[in-house]
Amino acid sequence: MVISIDIADFAGRDRLASRCGLAPRNRRSGTSIPSVSASWQGNKRLKNLLVFSSNCLSRSRNRWGEYYARCRDRGIPHGKALKAVARKRLEVIYAIMGGKVPYAA
Repeated sequence: MVISIDIADFAGRDRLASRCGLAPRNRRSGTSIPSVSASWQGNKRLKNLLVFSSNCLSRSRNRWGEYYARCRDRGIPHGKALKAVARKRLEVIYAIMGGKVPYAA
């Protein structure tokens, strides 16, 4: 992931999430703007890397497993909860790569 992304190319973490295919897409119709599922665009390899690795973390007892459990408690299906964990991890990765500071759990 570090090799395929230059953090300086992205204005913010939302742009990076969009590049990885983890940002929701909006469908406009008149004045209503419902948010629908995640976009099919983006780098599929990065998306798969983040989502599949989040699957392992969802069973752990650390902050990622707890976040996954909170998503499931709110009624979010398994796949969407994994994408939520992946998006949260991507935000942490963006902060680490952008700030050049070590990660502290």
